[in-house]
Amino acid sequence: MNIFIDNKSGEPIYSQIYMQIKNHIISGVLHEDEALPSIRNLAKDLRISVITTKRAYDELERDGFIYTLKAKGCFVAQKNTELIKEENLKKIEEYFEKIIKLSASCGLTKDDLTEIFRVSMEEFI
Repeated sequence: MNIFIDNKSGEPIYSQIYMQIKNHIISGVLHEDEALPSIRNLAKDLRISVITTKRAYDELERDGFIYTLKAKGCFVAQKNTELIKEENLKKIEEYFEKIIKLSASCGLTKDDLTEIFRVSMEEFI
């Protein structure tokens, strides 16, 4: 599992860790019951504070992406399909917002967007 910290981004480090691990879980890079690096080892590898890594793991556990076993470590939780569906819907809404803003700047109409969407869907269905 690769995690990259971008010190130039305005995103807090714990949030970058959280999002990257969450994305690895949702995309299937990390599998159910797979062990995550220990908090200390991940902190050492990323050259960050243990507290920062712990905060990311705590948030992942709170949101149901991982679980902790005392003296054993943190593991990927069983995928909650409703949670994953919500995450994907959120991404789709963000993409639609970008599409709408871009189309408005080009002067496209609602009918133009509907036609583009229809044609695009035909390629996949």
